[in-house]
Amino acid sequence: MPIYISLLRGVNLGAHNRMKMEDLRKSCAALGFEQIKTYVQSGNIVFKASKQSTSGLSEKIKEKILSDFKYTVPVITKTADEMEKALHNNPFLKEKGIDASKLHVSFLWQVPALSALKKLEALPAKPDLFRHMGSEIYLYCPNGYGTSKLSNNILERVLSVGVTTRNWKTVNNLHAMAQAYS
Repeated sequence: MPIYISLLRGVNLGAHNRMKMEDLRKSCAALGFEQIKTYVQSGNIVFKASKQSTSGLSEKIKEKILSDFKYTVPVITKTADEMEKALHNNPFLKEKGIDASKLHVSFLWQVPALSALKKLEALPAKPDLFRHMGSEIYLYCPNGYGTSKLSNNILERVLSVGVTTRNWKTVNNLHAMAQAYS
């Protein structure tokens, strides 16, 4: 069975979209997923499921959350191989002076249009740096992501695609969790 990683956007932030990870695992089990694990409280799920499209899995999880929790949460799903590729393709890892604790990956629901990427390149983002590669945007936020001008909302508005961002530690831990199934 293939291994998948689903990333939920906007879960357990403040008073909105509250859910216990135990309840999320139960919802995923009801979908037929196996060996379900969650990472931290922000909606990161690693699981095995029959081979199917990642967009189809995202839609199933989104619908199940709406049914079980009564609110809509955007979901992006990656295969374990896609997550590994995202991990290894980070261009900032090759640059000197980069503090890995300041790295983030914005996962895009789809590859944005070239015209949208040109708009992104025109944004005044300093001191933050970003690099686009496929369906990921790699961020280096030397003053922390909380001060970045490259938030999910800004990226979504400029790129016209859904976005959720994870810090580098989370990306590495999700990859390690997926690898542990092998």
